[in-house]
Amino acid sequence: MQGTQHRPEQISQQQEEEEDDSELGFHKVNKLQGNGITPGDIKKLIEAGFATVESIAFAAKKNLITVRGISETKADRLLADAQKVVPIGFTTAKEFHKRRSDIITITTGSKELDKLLGGGFETGAITELFGEFRTGKSQICHALAVTCQLPIEMGGAEGKAMYIDTEGTFRPERLLDCAARYKLEGGDVLDNVAYARAYNTDHQMQLAIQAAVMMSESRYALLIVDSATALYRTDYSGRGELAARQMHMAKFLRLLQRLADEFGIAVVITNQVVASVDGGAGMFCADPKKPIGGNIIAHASTTRLYLRKGRGDSRICKIYDSPCLPESEATFAITAEGIEDTKEND
Repeated sequence: MQGTQHRPEQISQQQEEEEDDSELGFHKVNKLQGNGITPGDIKKLIEAGFATVESIAFAAKKNLITVRGISETKADRLLADAQKVVPIGFTTAKEFHKRRSDIITITTGSKELDKLLGGGFETGAITELFGEFRTGKSQICHALAVTCQLPIEMGGAEGKAMYIDTEGTFRPERLLDCAARYKLEGGDVLDNVAYARAYNTDHQMQLAIQAAVMMSESRYALLIVDSATALYRTDYSGRGELAARQMHMAKFLRLLQRLADEFGIAVVITNQVVASVDGGAGMFCADPKKPIGGNIIAHASTTRLYLRKGRGDSRICKIYDSPCLPESEATFAITAEGIEDTKEND
């Protein structure tokens, strides 16, 4: 886990080849050229989403040999060379704790919500937002696409945002409203958000592979998938396709985690809910709704946040699951300028 520690300055391709690119937080896959690996092989690896040495080091051999032109012998060479550059063995808890202390968090715009999250949305991890419609999932995503561009001292991560939209809910006007709050130039904010509409689950996967290539070429701090599960509900139906759906979803989520690990970005996914009909849960449970995706999405998400409606424009965010945050909740408001504290919290 690296956190967004890359240099914000743009670096030319020639300089990157000449300099040690470890300061970027990752290594370009071009480093592995030679030892039987040709420029053509490198090009094919990049097209398949393996744009960094880290992506090779983290990959299973069977995934590498699916790339056209990469034989088992070449895959073995790639893995051996990549693991010389990227240490993937044991380290001490002290060293890991030191790395954790360098992690950047991205502000939501609400002090109460940031406090609940230990500072904001964590880089190098997947955060899941789930809840009914109109609970603020997409509104938080829009706000983060702006705040991630802020300087680190203002709660940002000094990087661009990437937004994969599966339901047609993205509105650039909301970014402009939020940008005005932070006195940012609206045109620059929009230029720093890469947007794509996904039309089916295979396309959604392909966009994530393209994201890996784009992140190796420019500094990104955030990847949003809103929603990560909507297309799976329509592309796969019935119990007969359940296993195929869960396998595809698991691969997609694993790719998102790889991007978080490689580039130190914050990954934010939204999820839908379904009413629980388990043995009387609806009769005795105060809120029988649960996120869809089952154990696959539950295990893939580092932190899971449950959103529900409050009074008026207020919304309530509850820590549903987290490896380090205590179970608690916070109230925030959705305003014309994004996410803010409610008047009671001011």
